[in-house]
Amino acid sequence: MENFAAIDFETANNERSSVCAIGIVVVRNGEITEKFYSLIKPEPDYYIYWCSKVHGLCAKDTENAPIFPIVWEQIEPKIANLPLVAHNKTFDEGCLKAVFRVYQMTYPDYKFYCTYKAARKKWPGIKSSLDIAAAQCGYYLKNHHNALADAEACAAIALKIL
Repeated sequence: MENFAAIDFETANNERSSVCAIGIVVVRNGEITEKFYSLIKPEPDYYIYWCSKVHGLCAKDTENAPIFPIVWEQIEPKIANLPLVAHNKTFDEGCLKAVFRVYQMTYPDYKFYCTYKAARKKWPGIKSSLDIAAAQCGYYLKNHHNALADAEACAAIALKIL
């Protein structure tokens, strides 16, 4: 796979629509051509302890952040006609669909690929978490659970095994 956009979301609470950060890495002809990161005002707008503990974000970080439709206006032209790749497609695709529903946006039915499933297939018996799968591909993930860092790791995995 040479052309795709790796995507990663962080959420504020257990609602998939509560995206509070997004990272995108655009790959064209096998090369990273663009990176994008933004905080997002989550919907619903509250944080639970466990989510904040994972990614380090809290209400203060996103109180003045743009809402999802504003952020997506910047992203959509960057990823037009590209398949999306996520490490745990079920989570990230679920977030994207949920936030589109909350804001009553028309979902474009993106083609999604999953590096988590691909890693499990390629290396049966090893833990397929993002950091370990990235390391198997020669990429050291330095800031795990930062949406852009995770999207970069996902792109590195996709370039090696998809």
